[in-house]
Amino acid sequence: MIYRLLFRHVLTRLDPERAHRLAAAALGALPHLHLRRLLGACDPALRVQALGRVFPSPLGVAAGVDKDATWFEALGALGFGFVEVGTVTAQAQPGNPQPRIERFPEARALLNWMGFPNHGADTVAERLAAPRRTIVGVNVGKSKVAPVEEATADYRATVRRVAPHADYLALNVSSPNTPGLRSLQAADALGALVDGVQEELAALGLRIPLLVKIAPDLSDEEIDAVADLAVRRGLDGIIAINTTTDRGGLVSRLREPGEPGGISGAPIAARSLEVLRRLRDRVGDRLVLVSVGGVEGGEDAWERLRAGATLVQAYTGFVYGGPLWAWRANRVLAKRMRAAV
Repeated sequence: MIYRLLFRHVLTRLDPERAHRLAAAALGALPHLHLRRLLGACDPALRVQALGRVFPSPLGVAAGVDKDATWFEALGALGFGFVEVGTVTAQAQPGNPQPRIERFPEARALLNWMGFPNHGADTVAERLAAPRRTIVGVNVGKSKVAPVEEATADYRATVRRVAPHADYLALNVSSPNTPGLRSLQAADALGALVDGVQEELAALGLRIPLLVKIAPDLSDEEIDAVADLAVRRGLDGIIAINTTTDRGGLVSRLREPGEPGGISGAPIAARSLEVLRRLRDRVGDRLVLVSVGGVEGGEDAWERLRAGATLVQAYTGFVYGGPLWAWRANRVLAKRMRAAV
């Protein structure tokens, strides 16, 4: 209730990106160990074994919340079982011009056209090198200045820096806000990218779980093709889904129709669940499936787990739900998971 009032009367008066930075700074300044004792995921019923790790909760933070690996420990202390930082690119880049996030509170949705603003792979690698308590995946994307035909080399440069410090890697080929990026979801292009990254990991002598993050706007046939490729190439999992370019009935004040921008939150929940079920039917238990998109609480997370997800991620639901969101969701999840045993 307090957070809802704060959000409605204070945070909505601020630019969304500025409000996000203030929240990150405030939570990052809190004593993490004390916060973890109060809110952290500690119920044994929540534990999930996947990707070579034991996750304290299957509920994690999607890429985009902690772009530069500056507050993942605070997020873990709030009750999230893991944090996916990034998207990270080989070199630092400013992203698209601001403003670049728009709220739709009535629809519980966000529209963003960020364009991968981040401090670059070297900086993120340094921040992840220190000992930590939180499981951290790194979401890797294409630099805006890198031509699509040089994407594999660009991804490899990022992987070279961050892989030694990551618990898993996620190849982001599905953001709508970097020109040409979604073309990498085509089977031939994605196969070449995966081969290149796997070669880089082999050269580093690392066995890091490797996943790919896909868009909701793929056709069913394209989803099947990605799933089949992931199995053939020995990927560890698929993250489904990214934001959608379909704005439905949402009318933006800042973006003209056809301009870049991706919708997240409640409007993509149905498509996220649909893609998840299709992927599970296609791959069986051969891949870890991470479901993201429209997860607004513990009941939604439980529905994704029952539909075949191993792990679940949240972003927009957390933005609207506030700092106690994960703690509340974990209580629901623990009750459901204990009853299902």
